[in-house]
Amino acid sequence: MPVTLTARAVLFDMDGTLLESTDAVVRVWTEFANRYGLSIDQIMSTSHGVRMAETVQRYAPEGTDVATVVAELSDWELHDNEGIVALEGAAAMLAALPPTAVALVTSASHLLATARMDAAHLPLPAVLITAEDVDHGKPRPDCYLLAAGRLGVDPADTIVFEDADAGVRAGLAAGATVVVVGELESDATVGLHRIPHYGAVTVALKGDRVVLAL
Repeated sequence: MPVTLTARAVLFDMDGTLLESTDAVVRVWTEFANRYGLSIDQIMSTSHGVRMAETVQRYAPEGTDVATVVAELSDWELHDNEGIVALEGAAAMLAALPPTAVALVTSASHLLATARMDAAHLPLPAVLITAEDVDHGKPRPDCYLLAAGRLGVDPADTIVFEDADAGVRAGLAAGATVVVVGELESDATVGLHRIPHYGAVTVALKGDRVVLAL
C-alpha cells in the first residue's frame, strides 16, 4: 500500500538523487587519488554528498594548495558529462511540482549543477542551493534550512529526497521528512521511507500543500 506524505515543499539533492553521475564522479576522484597516491575506494566511501573542497582538504597531503586543486578538479568535472542521465521518473516529478514548492540542494558548484541538470535534460528549479551558498556543507543542515527559507516554508514542513549519508543527516538535522533514494543503508536511514526511483511516485496538490504517494 502506498505511503502518503504531505508538505509545503520538496527539496532534492542532485547526484544520485535526481540524476546518475557515478561514472563521472569516479573519474574525477580517480584523477585526484592517482595524483597523490591515495586510495580511491577510501575517497569514494566518504566523499558522496560532501563538497569537493572538504574532501580535498581531508585527503590531500599537508601543504597542498587546496584552492588550486579544487579549481583544477572542478574544471575537469565540469567538462565531463559522459554517462549522466536522469533517474526514472525524475523529469515528470519535477514537472508536477509548482515552482514555489521545489528546490535543488546540492554540494556541487552552481556551474556543475547547471551543467549536469542540462546534461540529464532536467529542468533547473528556480531555487537552487549549491556549495557556494553555505559556510558549512552537508551533513550540517545549513543548505536545507536555506532552501526552506528561500521558499518561505518551515523546514519541518518539507520533504527531502537524498541518496547520501551526509545528505540524509543534513535533512534530518533540518527537521525535514527524509526519503532515501536508492540502496543507501546507514545508521541515519533506519526507519526512513525509501524509493528506488520516481517511476511509481505520484504528485497531487491540495491547496498550498504537496501530497506525494510513494
